[in-house]
Amino acid sequence: MQVRRLADYIIITLKGMAMGAADAVPGVSGGTIALVSGIYKELVETIGNINYGLLQLLFKGKFRDFWQKANGNFILALGIGILVSYVSFMKLAKYLLEYHPILIWSFFLGLIAASIWYMAKQIPKWSLATIILMGVGIIIGYLLTTLPSAHTSDNLIYFFVCAAIAICAMILPGISGSFILILLGAYSTLSAAVSDFDIKRLLVFVAGAVIGLLSFSKVLKWLLNKYNTQTFAVLTGLIIGSINQIWPWKKVLETKTFGDKTIVVDDINVWPSAFEGDNQLILAIILAIIGFSLIFILERVASKK
Repeated sequence: MQVRRLADYIIITLKGMAMGAADAVPGVSGGTIALVSGIYKELVETIGNINYGLLQLLFKGKFRDFWQKANGNFILALGIGILVSYVSFMKLAKYLLEYHPILIWSFFLGLIAASIWYMAKQIPKWSLATIILMGVGIIIGYLLTTLPSAHTSDNLIYFFVCAAIAICAMILPGISGSFILILLGAYSTLSAAVSDFDIKRLLVFVAGAVIGLLSFSKVLKWLLNKYNTQTFAVLTGLIIGSINQIWPWKKVLETKTFGDKTIVVDDINVWPSAFEGDNQLILAIILAIIGFSLIFILERVASKK
């Protein structure tokens, strides 16, 4: 575990808050923020290091050794930031998505555009192979945003699998876990479980999420260690492909209501000039520039650390 000062953990908490704010918006991935802010590899490696040997330290009462090997201070600081931001930003995000969708999507469009630039920097040498891999990522990312949502299922085993898949998406840059839940038809089930405080379904979801996260993080850790350039090429493509989902100007074709939440499940992108209503173009451009600039600020802070 790295030796850090209190100020370092405060910065990690702030980065967690940025991740939580991103995850609160369907279509935006907190993994992208983790990557740009310079904590992605440590996050993946920390989760991937959780194994039976580590848990044995906990069972044997060796709490200090467990905490150090688990990188506990890092996880605690990051987790606090994500939780506080996610819970508090959810209401703001809901309001902005309902009343000012163009503005919030423009901000994240700028953020994602700068993230693509940052991701490309991580690839030391471009070759035909890396370009092809990026192309594969673009296709996968785009296709994910165009898939029709599945019908809702109350089957607990299916819900378990959906949780495992969604949590994997949450740590991948460019892919939104909440959007994956909508595609799999599990978003309404989770929403209802949270609203009704359905302990049984919540435990099933948490179990699926934990198993999915622990399993996938090990694969991702291995890929980043063995095939770092190739992995970044695919991740860059995923982010580019995801732009289809966050394009600010859309024509809504179909929505679904989950409790008090209305989610758009089918729409098409249009140019600002073809948008029905006020396209808010000037303000949208300003917010996109702000989002773009924030990535440079995060990258600058991360490089200094």
